[in-house]
Amino acid sequence: MTDYKDSLNLPQTDFPMQAKLAQREPERLARWEAEGLYQRVQQDTADRPRFWLIDGPPYANGDIHIGHAVNKVLKDMIVKSRRLDGYCAPYVPGWDCHGLPIELQVEKKHGKVGQKIEAPEFRAACREYAMSQVERQREDFKRLGVLGDWERPYLTMKPAYEAEQLRSLAAIIERGHVARGFKPVHWCLDCGSSLAEAEVEYQDKTSPAIDVVFAAADAADLAARFGVDAPTAAGFVIWTTTPWTLPANQAICVHAELDYALVAAGDRQLIIAAELVEAVCARAGIESPEVLATAPGAALAGARASHPFADRTVPITIGEHVTLDAGTGLVHTAPAHGLEDFEVGQRDGLPVDNPVASNGCFIDTTPVVGGLHLRKAEAPILEALEAAGALLCKAPLQHSYPHCWRHKTPLIFRATPQWFVSMDAAGLRETADKAIGETKWIPGWGERRIREMVAGRPDWCISRQRYWGVPIALLVHRETGDMHPRSAELMRAVADRVEAEGLEAWFGSQVGDWLDGDEVEAYEMAPDTLDVWFDSGVVHQCGFVSTHPQDLVDGKAPVADFYLEGSDQHRGWFQSSLLTACAMHGRAPYRNVLTHGFTVDEQGRKMSKSVGNVVAPQKVMNELGADVLRLWVAASDYRGEIAVSGELLKRIADAYRRIRNTARFLLGNLHGFDPATDLLPADQLLAVDRWAVAEAAALQQRLQQAYRECEFHQVYQRIHNYCVVDLGGLYLDILKDRVYTMAADSRGRRSAQTAMYHVLEGLVRWIAPVLSFTADEIWERMPGARDGTVFAESWHEFPAVERADALDWPRLRAVREAVKKCLEAQRKAGNIGGSLEASLELGVDGELAEALRAAGDELRFWFLTSTARIVDPGEQSGEVERVAIEGGGSIGIVVGRAAGEKCGRCWHRREDVGSVAAHPALCARCVANVDGDGEARELI
Repeated sequence: MTDYKDSLNLPQTDFPMQAKLAQREPERLARWEAEGLYQRVQQDTADRPRFWLIDGPPYANGDIHIGHAVNKVLKDMIVKSRRLDGYCAPYVPGWDCHGLPIELQVEKKHGKVGQKIEAPEFRAACREYAMSQVERQREDFKRLGVLGDWERPYLTMKPAYEAEQLRSLAAIIERGHVARGFKPVHWCLDCGSSLAEAEVEYQDKTSPAIDVVFAAADAADLAARFGVDAPTAAGFVIWTTTPWTLPANQAICVHAELDYALVAAGDRQLIIAAELVEAVCARAGIESPEVLATAPGAALAGARASHPFADRTVPITIGEHVTLDAGTGLVHTAPAHGLEDFEVGQRDGLPVDNPVASNGCFIDTTPVVGGLHLRKAEAPILEALEAAGALLCKAPLQHSYPHCWRHKTPLIFRATPQWFVSMDAAGLRETADKAIGETKWIPGWGERRIREMVAGRPDWCISRQRYWGVPIALLVHRETGDMHPRSAELMRAVADRVEAEGLEAWFGSQVGDWLDGDEVEAYEMAPDTLDVWFDSGVVHQCGFVSTHPQDLVDGKAPVADFYLEGSDQHRGWFQSSLLTACAMHGRAPYRNVLTHGFTVDEQGRKMSKSVGNVVAPQKVMNELGADVLRLWVAASDYRGEIAVSGELLKRIADAYRRIRNTARFLLGNLHGFDPATDLLPADQLLAVDRWAVAEAAALQQRLQQAYRECEFHQVYQRIHNYCVVDLGGLYLDILKDRVYTMAADSRGRRSAQTAMYHVLEGLVRWIAPVLSFTADEIWERMPGARDGTVFAESWHEFPAVERADALDWPRLRAVREAVKKCLEAQRKAGNIGGSLEASLELGVDGELAEALRAAGDELRFWFLTSTARIVDPGEQSGEVERVAIEGGGSIGIVVGRAAGEKCGRCWHRREDVGSVAAHPALCARCVANVDGDGEARELI
């Protein structure tokens, strides 16, 4: 028998079925770097309008984790999809390089400053360590397929960046937003420094909740306020969970409009909020308390009480923050240890007495606890209270309490001289609120969240007591503490020196290097460094100056199109960026802000080494490849928690294979196709090919919208569904006969190839932002001359396709699905093998009959059966399955075994097999195709 295999146009491609991403991606990445791919993309798109996504800097310490991978891949997908939209979209990665975690690592190796190493050498060691961490993280980010200017990132420790940071601070000072203040700030005893709001996290803590009696200092005065005879041993009862703050107590607050009761309790009398008498007495074990009299809080203001163990009396004063939610309705007030306390103290002129030194120890003159660390102060304070008869009761209380985000240890509030960006002095809060409303937040709830945070946040403490950071380069009057009147001008001079010489230009200088005359003795250099949130918060200006100075306008960076970070950054980078931009320019630094959730396992649990559910991106890339990891990111709905596990990634790997195999089929069947000579115009395409091109063009429009709205999970679902259902399950399935069996240069085959060419041109672009390595691999194998890179391409221009034919494609698809189910049932029953063994009789009338008859004899190729005919329902006999068709109408389906022999070339069973003596194993259609006189079919 003649072997007709060589007469078939079987697929040919060197695009491998086995992706072997883990092995091949590093090779492709090395080639990208050798060819300068990012620079090529920027050159090829240089004449386009700009799209700016500003990279929120990861901290230069430790290996990247799965959350980093999510973040960087999301950014990369946005940037690459905007290039498809016709933009020049630079991506400059960056790192946050100053701050305490790096200091701690360097201290472990070199010791503390002043003990084993001097400050300049310590800063040099910090810089070296940070750079080593940048290098480690950079390699992993590049391995993810993130395309960017990796050799010229912005680093907050680069002299050009540090200098511009000082200029930014100078601008904020010039606009009246910076002031020095002595007020309580979050203080970490382990850091030995103040913390920003964004560095504070809340965890449960068990504290001693105590009720303490402050004896009334003037019994007669108290009697007059309650309208009773002079009470016996009367005392004001306060409640606190921080006994260590009692040495700093300067007042007791009551609410003016609450009623307070004078309660007889054994041999003494207690003042408690009237509504809380029962609760307080119950926990103190006081039976049958008797309310002797009541008075409003306003009547108690001005009374005085004796501190239980310090030699002073304190006033009773009004506080709007007093509530009945817990405690006694009387609030212990220590202006050095609480913001509300501080505000009351400022209003009433109370001393801001801070007895706690920066190392957490009480100063020696503090009563009871002098010289002790506050973590050891609880026991002696409780003993002193008991000795004074002032401890009414004590019980443990579990409550939410601020902790250091690095050390996970409880914080204290401690009043110290610090530099603040004022939220209200120059209208910054109002400006920021307006800017929030002018920004698009994705998801929309982000606007409400950051608006509430800005509305309620205190002044921003920007000073830190560290060595490794940008200096707050201010000259401060020794007596008044005021900054020099020419502070902005002087700071810019410091910035110029820092840019040329580095940070030691300030740290290694003296006042006389910046001032002269009498001012040298009058002023001193501020010793503080800037909060690292300020470092990253001015990326919108400093990042541009240090990497794209050519894009500045009048010295100002353009407003960024996009910021993207995790949901915790509403109180972090999104907010610090907003406040610095509003303070500098009176506007937000961004137009769009996208928030993504955190990664969890399949059970919704946080990633934890102790639980053993950590998924390391490095392991995923080494086993499955970066493109599978990227596809998982795209498939996940980032707006909530993002689940990841080995099983989930395996399912994503299966989806990747379906997309890859689709591309492989297209490439294989485009072998020998030259678009310069073989591409048919749209009006010469067969009907089904016109339909396929139109469907692909419509899908591209939906994908464009999904990319623009950052609905990446929709991108994944649509592409995957298209490859599996529309292509693999339909169009490519019915094309096989035509592209395999018809003459290589026949119109029918060229029509199919033209459609597949357009589909592939679309597909390679659609997947490029997500499956970047794979898209590049496809691009280099596609037909036609290709000098450029897919990453500099715009969306494919599909030809305008006229679809005014008689074929009702939605109805045809619906009928095909119904027929497939019947064929599968017959196959399972053993009545047929493959579908080409079947004959098909469809009983149908009305509009549906007209829609099907328009396809004529070509219906058999649509259904992949050897025969298919339309009959009147009344003519059908045998086993008829009646099926309702979506869109209207019904159809009677009869499946039988096709008559005739199996064609040795196309495998259809036809009665004309062997009708040509020269080809006894072929059907007449295959004979015509082999002899070269086959004609294009009308439908498919």
